[in-house]
Amino acid sequence: MAILFVALALFFGYGSAYVLSEDVRYLSRAGIEETRILQHRKPLEKLLADSSLAPATRAQLGLVVDVRRFATTLGLKAGETYTAFSDVGRDTLLLVLSASPKDCICPYMWKYPIVGRIPYKGFFDPKMAQKEADRLAEKRYDIYLRPAAAFSTLGWFNDPLLSTALTRDSVEMAALVFHEIAHNTLYVNSATSFNESFAQLVGYRAAESYFTSRGDSVAARRARERWLDEIILDRYYADLLQRLEGFYGTKPAQDALDSGRVAISGWARDQLQGPVGAQLRTYSVGVLAERPINNARLVGIRLYRTHLDWFEQWFEAHGADVSVAVKKLRDLMVGAVGDSAFARLGRGVAGSPH
Repeated sequence: MAILFVALALFFGYGSAYVLSEDVRYLSRAGIEETRILQHRKPLEKLLADSSLAPATRAQLGLVVDVRRFATTLGLKAGETYTAFSDVGRDTLLLVLSASPKDCICPYMWKYPIVGRIPYKGFFDPKMAQKEADRLAEKRYDIYLRPAAAFSTLGWFNDPLLSTALTRDSVEMAALVFHEIAHNTLYVNSATSFNESFAQLVGYRAAESYFTSRGDSVAARRARERWLDEIILDRYYADLLQRLEGFYGTKPAQDALDSGRVAISGWARDQLQGPVGAQLRTYSVGVLAERPINNARLVGIRLYRTHLDWFEQWFEAHGADVSVAVKKLRDLMVGAVGDSAFARLGRGVAGSPH
């Protein structure tokens, strides 16, 4: 799924500001990389007509084209999403940094020209990313620096499918395409968690519908089970965050803060290795259970997993039909902004027949 990253450096000059300002150097690098991506765009249909295309890549790109076509039959607005492909020439496109105080689930915010404040920052330059991460770590922030396979320029450009986003997992590939198309279909201003959680529903439930229509019951079941796992993890993380927020609310001193986080990490590990892990169908607990508390990582996780059970209830209440559920939800969200989106969905679910 795409990481929102704004490449606005194309609108900025170089000159002495490049030498004097790290922000200008950052934006300039982003602009260079975005230009390179756009210059390497090739229409998918043209690529698929090339007999020299590697069979594995042909299968992946062919799936994207087919999923786009199917999305339109569901009433989703495919638009120009993933009509082109760009090979970035490396396996890691960019690194995304999130940060949060150790005593609060509060994202550190970066300010950008035009788009304002965003709770993460993307870096094409690994050294620049590590420098910023080290700066925040020295200030005792939790930091989370992770690779991202794709990003969106928020409509500034016609974003192509990037080579780093390709995967041989057909379910995840289809879900990614449906997820991004979902953003074209319904987007509520200032409601990032709602938008991403909605796109999660569409991604996996539409993938299930797609593979069912192709007679691939194995892939359809895997898409459905991955979505149900997301709901289980949503509940787990909601419980974890509630415990952490309650603990942070006591304003613990430094020693108590550190020991309390360790204790809550133990609870989280026991849950994942016990009742939560036992319910998961497609996820392997593995190292997930060994991760220490990191507020920055948790902030990012909640962007994609908030009230997923409400979205599932809405889906079931509308005949388990993606097209109907999305159309009705679009109607419900007319005029919604920010937190009112979840408030409307909550009321809608409560008033729906189950």
